[in-house]
Amino acid sequence: MINRELIRIKIVQLTYAYYQNGNKNMDNAEKELLFSLSKAYDLYNYLLDLILAISKEERRRVEIATQRAQREGTDIPSTKFIDNRFTLQLEENKMLADFNEAKKLTWADDIEFIRKMCALIEQSQIYTDYMSAEEDNYEADREVWRKIYRQMIQDNSDLEALLEEKSLYWNDDKEVVDTFVLKTIKRFDPKNKAKQELLPEYKDAEDKDFAIKLFRATILNADQYQRFMSETSRNWDFSRLAYMDVIIMQIAIAEMLTFPNIPVSVTINEYVELAKLYSTPRSGAYINGMLDAIARHLSETGKMFKTLANPVRPQTTDNQ
Repeated sequence: MINRELIRIKIVQLTYAYYQNGNKNMDNAEKELLFSLSKAYDLYNYLLDLILAISKEERRRVEIATQRAQREGTDIPSTKFIDNRFTLQLEENKMLADFNEAKKLTWADDIEFIRKMCALIEQSQIYTDYMSAEEDNYEADREVWRKIYRQMIQDNSDLEALLEEKSLYWNDDKEVVDTFVLKTIKRFDPKNKAKQELLPEYKDAEDKDFAIKLFRATILNADQYQRFMSETSRNWDFSRLAYMDVIIMQIAIAEMLTFPNIPVSVTINEYVELAKLYSTPRSGAYINGMLDAIARHLSETGKMFKTLANPVRPQTTDNQ
């Protein structure tokens, strides 16, 4: 589940924190990086468990409504939503159950939020259409939860505030983790029953190795990478660079030089996007031009052996 996009985000955050921290201990910083990534995987499982917490509360509501209907002689409420085949399969999922047992993750202390979510779902057009539809199969049951997640969980300010209270590590994780939860829902197959595989923490050992190597290269070769920036920034005032811009370019250079199989264009694009997210409004265009110039400098001086695309014309910025 932890992909390279998330790894790059964490390395930007942890590199910045490393320089802000007076006690610069590389081993401790590396442990913090891996712990931060593991917390993202906790969030993935926790958000899957949110579906179960909502389903459990809906079941309680239907039981109460059924008892009242029996006393009053009125219509018994439909059990279609609580009998949803996807959520029943998720409840039985061995990987999720084992993870939650080991981590002791639970939504039990957030029942007011769960009840608010239930009310939001019950009042939605998604719920109304699902409950009235003649279609009654596993695919429809799975799809209604994909719709609920996309429209009511993926962009939910109350949920984001609640998660922030639980872990500072989750501040910037949810947007990426949401995509993996949706992917997991789509992958569920009734034939797999309780043995349906969830996404692993890392796709393979190579991705975990990528995180460690990139972080160590960024920190240990900082002086050399910043010299490359200075040598290449003749048309820019290097001293006026935003501090986060320097951090982001330092990591990008580390990636260019440490991983020969990652194309330069991929690296530049990834860090331009991170600059837009974490630095100033002008940083994306500036870093795009700077990294292109640095890559050509590294290639021309024999420090990097990669095929380069056509030159990128840097946009004019105040730093020029």
